[in-house]
Parts: sequence; structure tokens; C-alpha cells
Amino acid sequence: MQITTIGLDIAKNVFQVHGIDGNETVVVRKQLRRGKLIAFFESLAPCLVGIEACATAHHWARELTRLGHQVRLMPAKDVKAYVKRNKNDAADAAAICEAVRRPTMRFVRIKSTDQQCQLMQHRTRDLMMRQRTQLINALRAHLAELGIVAAMGDKGVTELLMIVADEDDGRLPVEARASLALLAAQLNALQMLIGSLEKQIKMQHRANPASQRLETIPGIGIIGATAIAATVADPTVFRSGRDFAAWIGLVPRQESSGGKHKLGSISKRGDRYLRRILVVGAHSVLRRAMEKPGKYPWLTQLMARRPFKVVAVALANKMARMAWALLTYGGTYRAPRLSIVP
Repeated sequence: MQITTIGLDIAKNVFQVHGIDGNETVVVRKQLRRGKLIAFFESLAPCLVGIEACATAHHWARELTRLGHQVRLMPAKDVKAYVKRNKNDAADAAAICEAVRRPTMRFVRIKSTDQQCQLMQHRTRDLMMRQRTQLINALRAHLAELGIVAAMGDKGVTELLMIVADEDDGRLPVEARASLALLAAQLNALQMLIGSLEKQIKMQHRANPASQRLETIPGIGIIGATAIAATVADPTVFRSGRDFAAWIGLVPRQESSGGKHKLGSISKRGDRYLRRILVVGAHSVLRRAMEKPGKYPWLTQLMARRPFKVVAVALANKMARMAWALLTYGGTYRAPRLSIVP
């Protein structure tokens, strides 16, 4: 019998295949090693293949699409409801095969190689930024044990690095200076690597018109604009800006029942990196609004009624909606003309 639908549970080395025919009869249920997966799909007629959107899923989706198969990626949490009884690879593959045929199932757009390469730059920079923060905290903590404390921010870090590099400074014992010099060297090397990555991201930004339009939105800089443009290659997969904001996780979580609507904190679903960039950008806009109340009157009015962080999340939601609108309809950001309501 010809296989019409396959549920593929992917892993590092062992893959589970669950295939059915047009009568929904199980035709194949087997394990495949990594090296035999492509050969197996080459021997099949084009069919529908379902895969959970997890690590390496986009790579295998591109490979199977080249072979003529129709590949659909699904969020793992949506597939979980179709798992029967205990969880194992065979049960997961059967659940994927069942879920991929549901008309109401939501699917993940397959990323291209260029998209993933661009996002790798952001993920690598983000990792190095966290490592830099760890080194700075370690440097500050060790020096504080010796009574040496500097101001917060880059100026304070520079002052501490100068103390470590100054061999004539008698406040540091020889043994401590040898250890702290290693931290300082690693911190300087990381700073150079981060600068190199940021230059590549800026080049990526200058070559992308969509990213340049996104940068015009207050609170979205080059890092945020390139990250959004690389992540959302096709904004039409979202029906509206609210759907895009919900996908990022910037809308309230609902716990409604019996006709009573109850909204909680934001859901924090979707892309954690984009959500963090938008919230941090919103904080920057709010700080400017506090310095110049007349420039952002609606934010000033909102901050008078609600806590600072609540307003920041609301602004991040608004920024996400504006980003979707610019990606979908084109154009650049135009500041609204609002009057202060007495």
C-alpha cells in the first residue's frame, strides 16, 4: 500500500517512523538510524510528513522537501495531546502522524538556511553577552573582597581593569593579581568578539530593507530590527499584529471559565529572545518619556496610573504590533500626534 502520511520523531541518531495509507491503516512502524533516513524517504512516493518543531527540525524539513515530500512542522506542545498512554518514540511518532492531519493544527514555517545563519549571529552574541556579565560580576566580587569597589556601569569596569593592570598598585597582592589578570584578559577578548559580531549584524542590517524600516520604531534598534526581520520572514502567517504579539508571549494569559473572563500576567510563550529585546527597548523609551514628558504624552498618562514594568510590557506589545504592520504593509514609523487629555 502507498504511504500517504508519515509521523517522524527525530533525535540525534535514532529516528522513529510511523506511516499510514489512504485508509488510515498503519503501513510502516520502524526505527531508522541517522545515516539511513534520507535513503528511506528517497524510496517513497511524495507524501505528507509531520515533524515536531524542535532541534534540527528545520534541517530535516528542508532535506525532505527537496525529495518532493510535503513537510509540516508543529509545536511540540500541540502534539502532546495526541500521545496515547505512556510516552516513547513509537507513541510520539504515532501522535505526530495523527496531529499533522488535523484541520485545526497550527504549523511552523520552515526556516531557510540564511535565516538560521542570521539568527546564529544573534544567539552567539547573546551567549557572549551573558559570559561577559559573568566575568564582570566575578571581577567585581573578587576585588570587593579586598576592599576595592567601583561605580556601576562601563566606567566602573574600566576603572577595575586599570587597577588589575597596574602592577604598582599595592592594594592587590601578587597572587590575586595573577588570577584577576586572567579574568581581565578573557573579558577583553570577549569584548573584541562581541564587537566583531555586532559589525556583522550591522552589515546584515544595511542589506535588509525590512530591518531598516523596523529600526524607525522607537525602542527597536539594529539588534532588535535584524532579529525580528530574520525570525519573521513571512509576516502573513499571522492574521494580525495581536497574533504576532501573542506568538511572542506579550499578551495576558487567560484562565476564563463559565462566562467569567480572567486575565493574568503575560503568557511568556513563543520567542523568548524577541520578547526580551522588545521589553528592554520599551524600558529605554519609558526612560526617555520620563525625561521629556511632552514627547510621549500617552505614555506619561499611562505611567501615572500603572506600575513602570506593566507599562513597559504594554509598550512592548504595541511595538510588536507596529513591527508586524511595517513588515506586512511596508512604510516606516510615523509618530502619532496626540494631545494630553486633562
